[in-house]
Amino acid sequence: MDKKNWLYRAFDLYRDGFRQMTLGRTLWAIILIKLFIIFVILKIFFFPNYISTHADEGKESEFVATQILKK
Repeated sequence: MDKKNWLYRAFDLYRDGFRQMTLGRTLWAIILIKLFIIFVILKIFFFPNYISTHADEGKESEFVATQILKK
C-alpha cells in the first residue's frame, strides 16, 4: 500500500494512538461492556420480538399495518 495514501495514513495514526494508550484502553473496555449490555442484554430481556409472537408466518407486514391503523 502506498505510504502517501490518506487511508493508510489515517489507519497508521489510529494504530499508533491505540498502541500508546494506557488509561484509554480501560475506558474503551468500559464503553464496549456498556454497549454489550445495552444492545444484547436489554434486547433479550426487555424488548421481546412482539411481531413474531402475535403475527402469522409471512403476514408480519399486514399485522403491523393493522396495528398502526387501529390507533
